[in-house]
Amino acid sequence: MSFIEKRWPLAADILTDRRLALMLALGFSSGLPLLLVFSTQSAWLREVGVTRTDIGLMSYVALSYSLKFIWAPVIDAVDLPGLAGLLGRRRAWMLVTQLGVAIGLVGLAFGDPAHALRWTIASAFFVAFAGATQDVVIDAWRIDAAPPERQGVMSATYQLGYRLALLCAGAGALYIADYVSWKAAYLAMAAMMAVGVGACLLAPGPAADLPRPDIASSPARHWPNLAASFVEPLADLARRHGWMLVLILALVAVYRLPDFVSGVMANPLYIDLGFSKSDIATVSKLYGVWIGIAGAFAGGFAVSRLGLMPTLLFGGIAASASHLMLAWLAASGARLDLLTLAISVENFASGFAGTALIAYMSSLTSPLFAATQYALLSSLYALPGKLIGGLSGVMVDHFGYPTFFAMTSTIGIPVVLLCLFVWRHQSAPEAPAKLAPGG
Repeated sequence: MSFIEKRWPLAADILTDRRLALMLALGFSSGLPLLLVFSTQSAWLREVGVTRTDIGLMSYVALSYSLKFIWAPVIDAVDLPGLAGLLGRRRAWMLVTQLGVAIGLVGLAFGDPAHALRWTIASAFFVAFAGATQDVVIDAWRIDAAPPERQGVMSATYQLGYRLALLCAGAGALYIADYVSWKAAYLAMAAMMAVGVGACLLAPGPAADLPRPDIASSPARHWPNLAASFVEPLADLARRHGWMLVLILALVAVYRLPDFVSGVMANPLYIDLGFSKSDIATVSKLYGVWIGIAGAFAGGFAVSRLGLMPTLLFGGIAASASHLMLAWLAASGARLDLLTLAISVENFASGFAGTALIAYMSSLTSPLFAATQYALLSSLYALPGKLIGGLSGVMVDHFGYPTFFAMTSTIGIPVVLLCLFVWRHQSAPEAPAKLAPGG
């Protein structure tokens, strides 16, 4: 065993496991579109005089990311003619969605939101739809490509690539727009999708896609019974997990709820305390991203060394308790040292919990329905937080920042109870037949 393998086993994994290198690039490809249709684009729209009302309404393109489970069965069931035979089902869809994101970003680059907002809206929706669909395919590929015991490090590597993409699409795009133009910024981001396209093409060759029960005898191989494609993934989950599925879904739904609810009010807190935008950008957007990456890799290491359920439990406790730091900051005023400490604790805990939840949701899926089942689970964990997060401003107005953030930390109590109950009563997830890495 080499010195690197002894001292830094996780780093050795990334250097020696080809799947992790591909996962890093695919995570980057997955994370790149998000900010380009949200906060980065909002800065462009506001700069050219688009009203705050219109900017707010454009946030509805985010629904593509929350509702992707609706069309995920198509990804599981349909082979793209021509490409599927060459690349395999997963990689064929992956390539099409990546090219779709790039085309949509080029459309945004050549748009003029000040005088032709409808074009910008249509292009943004196309980017969001293609990006959400790309997420479905990449999640399915990740689940197919590695066994359950490797999902922790795969998830951590995915998050590393994702967060690096957020740096490029956030700070990077703003720098290019400031020194060159918005058109150049979006064209540069479109070119960066080549990272994901390259990973898609370099992934292991197409594997034989497992036949789906609803299409095994269908003469229309490319267009199966899509109604059955919606029902069967849910029936498969119910068959494998029984009555415990109700508690499992409840755990998934509330696990990241504290982060979603408090996250909406974090930046308003910093502004109201009097921190400058430079302080917030430096501590939260630059320093905080790297702390989150460290937390994600710590979560991956914990999954591989401690096991999935202990890591999930610890992550739920840490992520919820970290909001007490924001309550302390809110009560103490504009102290840069406390801001740095609060963001350090919260981002590390959030990254740790995120990896744990991704690995857990991955363990619940079957390779036959990986795209549909994972899309359903990931939508389930996001939707409640987005719905309740809309009321966070009302709660802050009524209770104040310190009480609000202390209250969000108490959501961790049902999270812990559900973790303990599921851990105790759920048998080890059934190990469904594995797909060979690749297509």
